[in-house]
Amino acid sequence: MPHTDTGADSELIALVVRAKDLRVNRSVPVLKGADLVAAPGQHLVILGPSGCGKTTFLRAIAGLEPVEQGEIWVGSQLVASSSVHMVPEKRRVGLVFQDGALFPHMSVAANVAYGLPRGHRWRRFGRTSDRGREAVRMMLEMVGLEEYGDRLPGSLSGGQQQRVALARALVPRPSVLLFDEPFSSLDSNLRAGVRSEVAQLLRELEITAIFVTHDQTEAFELGDEVAVMRDGVLVQQATPAELYDRPADPWLAAFVGEAELLAGYAKGSEADTVLGRIPLANSVSGPVEVLVRPEEIVLSSGYGGRVVGIAYCGHDALISVALAGGTVVRSRATGAPRFAVGAEVSVGHSGVSTLAYGSSSVPVARVAETVS
Repeated sequence: MPHTDTGADSELIALVVRAKDLRVNRSVPVLKGADLVAAPGQHLVILGPSGCGKTTFLRAIAGLEPVEQGEIWVGSQLVASSSVHMVPEKRRVGLVFQDGALFPHMSVAANVAYGLPRGHRWRRFGRTSDRGREAVRMMLEMVGLEEYGDRLPGSLSGGQQQRVALARALVPRPSVLLFDEPFSSLDSNLRAGVRSEVAQLLRELEITAIFVTHDQTEAFELGDEVAVMRDGVLVQQATPAELYDRPADPWLAAFVGEAELLAGYAKGSEADTVLGRIPLANSVSGPVEVLVRPEEIVLSSGYGGRVVGIAYCGHDALISVALAGGTVVRSRATGAPRFAVGAEVSVGHSGVSTLAYGSSSVPVARVAETVS
């Protein structure tokens, strides 16, 4: 996608989205309390299992869901609270839906023009204002579809249709763009390329973007920070690396990547487990669950474990090993697996410091603070 200068409007698109203790009630509470900050120009991904409240959160920011408790700010402007509900078109927030939501009977150019203010939209017989025509031309050029304006959406590929939806969301020059699982309908090969192009364009435009997804790989690729939701509550907001290395609780550790949570007994900065003594990044004493990632489990020739399964992915292999006491752990190593199913192996830990979770020792995770 070629870059196009946004001109005088460019200073308007880097704003902060803030949500403070947000609650949206229908028949049952959906967002039971969520605090989130998206900094200017940041790509923030809201990640969580189906039904946790991600899409409702996004719709509340866009103005499609009223807020019962808490506040939503876009920049320095309060747009929603228990007593305030700014209409969606005045929030300068764009929304890209999961399926693109294009009008099949309208041309690509007319679909993009539909995002303009009413006075500049595409009219019958192709007439629109000069300003509207120029805005549509710029947007189609920006997303690499300048030659497709007269086509119908049905004649385009899935990736091209998603670009049209993006152009329509960009044409009114929003301060913030919201994406509700925009790549989920694309096949896996196309999905990676389209999301990379979209992310690059948004960075060139310095637009604050919030994505919703249930796909951890997508979240880690897109997000400067990732906010994980569970049952309507924001569990942790942090960089992908921090989420992976220092998850706030055992559930999050298992949700973000593969994890082995080994029973152990901790004394200060070490814990004894079935893999031996493991160094800890947090100090704790007593019974604990120790977080061990598969890449930290090392296999070598010897005894103490037996290979019971292998998942070979080409670039690496995930090997399941049954220990003498019956516990099964997974080890990840690059390249082809060194051991076959049934092989006897020795199992150890790499020595990398990790986290331990106990009844009084849940690590304190960095969660976004409200900007004053």
